[in-house]
Amino acid sequence: MSLDVRNAIESGKTVLGIELGSTRIKAVLIGEDNVPIASGSHDWENRYENNVWTYRLDDIWKGIQDSYQNMANDVKQQYGVTLQTLGAIGFSGMMHGYMAFDKNDELLVPFRTWRNNMTEQASKELTELFNYQIPQRWSIAHLYQAILNKEDHVADIHFQTTLAGYVHWKLTGEKVLGVGEASGVFPIDLNTKSFNESMITQFNEVIADQKLPWKLEDIFPKVLVAGENAGVLTEEGAKLLDVSGELKSGIPFCPPEGDAGTGMVATNSVAKRTGNVSAGTSVFAMVVLEKELSKVHTEIDLVTTPAGDLVGMAHSNNCSSDLNAWVGLFGEYSKAMGIDVDMNQLYGTLYNLALQGDPDAGGLLAYGYLSGEHMTHFEEGRPLFVRSSDSNFNLPNFMRVHLFTALGALKIGMDILLKEEEVKLDEILGHGGLFKTKGVGQSIMAGALNVPVSVMETAGEGGAWGIALLGSYMINKNADETLEEFLNEKVFAGQAGERISPDPKDVEGFEQFMERYKNGLAIERAAIDHLK
Repeated sequence: MSLDVRNAIESGKTVLGIELGSTRIKAVLIGEDNVPIASGSHDWENRYENNVWTYRLDDIWKGIQDSYQNMANDVKQQYGVTLQTLGAIGFSGMMHGYMAFDKNDELLVPFRTWRNNMTEQASKELTELFNYQIPQRWSIAHLYQAILNKEDHVADIHFQTTLAGYVHWKLTGEKVLGVGEASGVFPIDLNTKSFNESMITQFNEVIADQKLPWKLEDIFPKVLVAGENAGVLTEEGAKLLDVSGELKSGIPFCPPEGDAGTGMVATNSVAKRTGNVSAGTSVFAMVVLEKELSKVHTEIDLVTTPAGDLVGMAHSNNCSSDLNAWVGLFGEYSKAMGIDVDMNQLYGTLYNLALQGDPDAGGLLAYGYLSGEHMTHFEEGRPLFVRSSDSNFNLPNFMRVHLFTALGALKIGMDILLKEEEVKLDEILGHGGLFKTKGVGQSIMAGALNVPVSVMETAGEGGAWGIALLGSYMINKNADETLEEFLNEKVFAGQAGERISPDPKDVEGFEQFMERYKNGLAIERAAIDHLK
């Protein structure tokens, strides 16, 4: 095995994917069978400077260089060879945000990340203008807000891009974005798989009185779909990526993608009627749609797959944080009783108890709102547990209600898609911390959404693997092989994953809980108003 891998490395048959996540930059190298053979990472944190969540350019490059070097060292240690060439490279990053450059390629204002909620006016006005949901974190909302704020730098914009687009541009000289990433910059026309031209015209008309020296199409990157060539590593780019100077230039790049798109690829959920749900600190579900939605829903964001198919996304800010805090409390109790308990065992025991609770969690109610929750219109959060005097208060129901409420806000968004818009969903793939205890989060999720939920062994590899797979697709696909076919036949063939179908009793129980959840939102509102 290791000899084959070594040959693949030396002959440039491997593919590198690097993803810039919010707390970690990860590099994953895959072999000819699309399986990871080496990796490296770098931890980093955003800064809050002058009321803006940002990362400095130095942080970006230091992090990329460090994760690359760690991956290259891993290659050297495992296979005894120096990495000098690759079959392809791909970059992916946190979506949205705002990076604007002048004609000398200088950054005009510090990078504004997706975390900034400073574009409310722009988001509202653009949603009305386009009759299309434009969330606050989208790049176009940031640009329009800067115009509304009469910020000096706007007239000097020569190029606007995202984090992944910026890194790609510096390494290849190409001003491009993959369509999935571009769909978080500005709405996409599903026929042309590029920015919606009639909306660009509308935008240009709205800002005409500003007398700016550019039109939107002048400053935006070009949009590419998965499988297209997006340039090659330049000599300067090679020096920037690999400070040791070993890596050669000329390596082809796939289009830079957003973390939503690479998550879809890594969970093999790019086909219509499939979706994936990521459940950890926050939770979001992405469903690949067969057609456009009937109307604008502020709870549903629309993006696309890396191949340009429409995706409906329901996102909730709060998922497992409060649940984890309760498990931590039981850990403290055990310690106080002189019992040394392993946290994994504690999670496993408590989560499994939840499966023994009443279908509706015995009439209990909880809200895990550690922060605000846009899905239910709360700007702040107060975690709450509340019950009536005749509820069935025991440990299984207590654990069950906290697992239920972790999915409560998500369920409101998913009901819009599945019930109101009648979107068809054959299966959803689960990944993230909520699914760590085998079978528990999965059963609860299946009951909540009334859809079969699968969990794959490889889902933990994440977005860096997803972007590496997009690089592999670019160089290894057959003439008219779609991304969906490539993933099914060359990456995930034979990987069944564990599938759990919804139990009708659980589905009915979750619906009863949701009635209580919606009725109880007034209690959450009172807690925010009166508990400072």
